[in-house]
Amino acid sequence: MFPNPPGLLRLEPHSEGLRDRIWWGAASNATAQWAAARGMNLQSSTLKFDETGEPLHVQQRKQIEAYRDAWKAAGHTRKPRVSVSRSVFALVDDRDRLYFGREARDQDQIGFIDGNTRAIFGRTYAAEPDVLVTELAADEAIAVADTLLLTVPNTLGVDYNAHAIESILKYVAPELGWR
Repeated sequence: MFPNPPGLLRLEPHSEGLRDRIWWGAASNATAQWAAARGMNLQSSTLKFDETGEPLHVQQRKQIEAYRDAWKAAGHTRKPRVSVSRSVFALVDDRDRLYFGREARDQDQIGFIDGNTRAIFGRTYAAEPDVLVTELAADEAIAVADTLLLTVPNTLGVDYNAHAIESILKYVAPELGWR
């Protein structure tokens, strides 16, 4: 009954600014650059294709730099957002020490997603708050990202996860100047 206007139709219902709130989870430098060219924010998680053999945080920093260079080259006018994810647990009580005090994953892990794709999975940061502050301050990707997403183990329940996040907010974030 109504003629279609020329060009693409917009998504309905329309959400003003939606385009600026779209994030792309990139597992490689190439997909980060692809997302930048299309104006999407970058989300880099605790898993990334192992492209250089370096620690995850170094590879992510380089991924973020490649993303920002591609963003600039694409000529976008707004500032992009970048997030990285980490598993971080401040050992402040007996429960924390029971769950994470003997954490054997204090270094990155290497594995294969398929027969040809080597991946690096980021370590779990689990330590006393003062040690966490030192370790997290040395994480190159956290230093250059706009946002840090904390991954929590849903199997431990809401109450424990609220405690884990509160411990980071109370004992670690202020020491690193995080808000």
